[in-house]
Amino acid sequence: MANPEKSAAVAEITEQFRGSTAAVLTEYRGLTVSQLTELRRSLGSETSYAVVKNTLTKIAAERAGVTGIDDLLVGPTAVAFVGGDPVEAAKGLREFARANPALIVKGGFVEGKPMSAADISKLADLESREVLLAKLAGAMNGSLAKAVGLFAAPLSQAARLAEALRAKREAEAGGAAEAAPAATSAE
Repeated sequence: MANPEKSAAVAEITEQFRGSTAAVLTEYRGLTVSQLTELRRSLGSETSYAVVKNTLTKIAAERAGVTGIDDLLVGPTAVAFVGGDPVEAAKGLREFARANPALIVKGGFVEGKPMSAADISKLADLESREVLLAKLAGAMNGSLAKAVGLFAAPLSQAARLAEALRAKREAEAGGAAEAAPAATSAE
C-alpha cells in the first residue's frame, strides 16, 4: 500500500473504528446523493456515515482489532460509525430503510461484538439506554419501598398487638368496675 492517499484513508477508518461504540455496514446502491445526505442528518451528530472501499476497510478493521465483518465487505459499502447510543443509530437506520428500501443493512459490530443484520434489527427494537436505566431505577425504587415495608411490618404489628391488648384490659377493667357497684347495691 504505497499510495499515501490510501494510507491516510486506512488511518482515518482505523481511528473511526477505534472511536466508535458500534459500526453498522450498509449497502447504499440505488440511493441518491440527497437521500444519503438525509440519512446522515437523521443519524444525528454522534454518528458519521461514510462510503468506504472494502479492501481499505478490511485493513483498517484488522488494525483496529475489529473482527467478524470481512464477509460483510462485499459490494458497495457504507459504514455508520456510531459514537453515541447504538440503539438510537439502529433505530435511525431502520426508519430510513423503511422509507428507502434501497438501503440494506448488512450487519456490523457493537462494543467489539459482531452483529448480523437481524441482530441490528433486534437492537433497533430495544428502548434507549436512558429509558432502560430509568426503568431499572424505578424497579429498584419500588423494591426498596417494599423492603422498607417488610422491615417496618413487624414493628407495626407489635404496636397493633400492644394497642389491642391495652384495649382488652381496659374493657375488662371497665366491666369489672361496673359489676362491683351492682353487687354492693343488691345487698
